[in-house]
Amino acid sequence: MVEMNVHTIEGEKIGEITLNDGLFNAKINKHIVHQIVKRYLAEKRRGTASTKNRSEVSGGGRKPWKQKGTGRARAGSIRSPLWVGGGVIFGPDHRDYGYPIPQKMRLVALKSVLSDKVKNNNFIILDNLELKNGKTKEIINLFNNLHLDNNKVLIVIDKEDELIRRAVRNLEGTMVTTANKINTFELVNYEKILITKNALKVIEEVFE
Repeated sequence: MVEMNVHTIEGEKIGEITLNDGLFNAKINKHIVHQIVKRYLAEKRRGTASTKNRSEVSGGGRKPWKQKGTGRARAGSIRSPLWVGGGVIFGPDHRDYGYPIPQKMRLVALKSVLSDKVKNNNFIILDNLELKNGKTKEIINLFNNLHLDNNKVLIVIDKEDELIRRAVRNLEGTMVTTANKINTFELVNYEKILITKNALKVIEEVFE
């Protein structure tokens, strides 16, 4: 059983909360985490390298010369791969680099990263996160109150909040996401996870 402190936006400790063991105290499987991150990056690859085969190159609809009697080799199209300006044989084409991963493996990876963040004190829980003006300074003050560098921090909230997104937008290395959209790659990519109590409830409902 894991218990963690709950903080206000002023940085004060106002109590403790017991985390779900299945999500935040799971066995850490680095091999599966690596596979999930590798797959995520593969999906991001742009498979746009492409060449045209002889059917896609423009022109070449007419036979360049008659079949016999010219003394030249037989030719059916000026867009043959043997000709300059012709099609390409077995050239690259548009492709998707992604590949399927079982849902159970995704869940194991997610639990592994969440548990690792908790184990290494990189998981900070907020009682609530409400901004008055949506100013970047409000987030910077929050980080200062919690003794966080405003670098590599993932803020997890329970539902979309335009003021929070606007405040985070100008902070390089800081990102905000909703609890139902968290993924292994983002959790690995950010050093600290700053999460609200309501977002914790959503994670338990969605991923447990």
